[in-house]
Amino acid sequence: MLTDPLFYAVAIPAVILLGLAKGGFAGIGVVAVPLMALVISPVLAASITLPILLVQDVVSVWSFRKTWNKGLLILMLPAAAVGIFLGWLLAARVSVAAVELSIGVISIAFSLQRLWAERAVKAAAAVEAGPARPWLGALCGAAAGFTSQVAHAGGPPFQIYVLPRRLPRDVFIGTSAIFFAVVNWMKVPAYIALGQFTPQVLTTAAVLLPLALASTWAGVWLVRRVPAEGFYKVIYALLIVVGAKLAWDGAHGLLG
Repeated sequence: MLTDPLFYAVAIPAVILLGLAKGGFAGIGVVAVPLMALVISPVLAASITLPILLVQDVVSVWSFRKTWNKGLLILMLPAAAVGIFLGWLLAARVSVAAVELSIGVISIAFSLQRLWAERAVKAAAAVEAGPARPWLGALCGAAAGFTSQVAHAGGPPFQIYVLPRRLPRDVFIGTSAIFFAVVNWMKVPAYIALGQFTPQVLTTAAVLLPLALASTWAGVWLVRRVPAEGFYKVIYALLIVVGAKLAWDGAHGLLG
């Protein structure tokens, strides 16, 4: 088990954010791996969080089991499987610095995209749902699988396609919960093949698990009661800073 107090100083808020994201505050969980990767390697951070995510998925899927969109899942999940395979190929062949750089760039791009999207929605609240474009759904599904495999950051491409559908809140959350529950289980064989589930990883994840479950239930409760607009802005700003540091470290490692 990891025993460094500095690790838990960042792991505890990271796990809480994962729980809130799984509870319905879609997107903010992407900060978890970059935050933990400030004190441990990104690969180790992703390995510790995956078992936690698998348990959190049970809570989120159960909580929103009656509200989900079947068509979106049928379209995007097969493509996600392709993306996960491509992510496995990347993880098996690149250095830690390259993984750091990819996580940093994904984090910054996601934050900027979400901040822009929220502003656009405010300016066009009455805009009707966009066209379905199945090809774009498949592409975003593959991208979600890829970025989820690399950094547990599949939310951005998934949201790029699903948010314009303007689903009811609970349908969006339920569809997202089922999509990423399936995606996370798809990633398990790749993590086993890469030897990532070591006793150290599993023990550390088990220590953090009670907090993860409590924060997931808290997210489910809060998402139905508390407006998240201001909270999102703080998290996105933090994610830009964390992502910039990781991108810098990764680029420095590749060039140095």
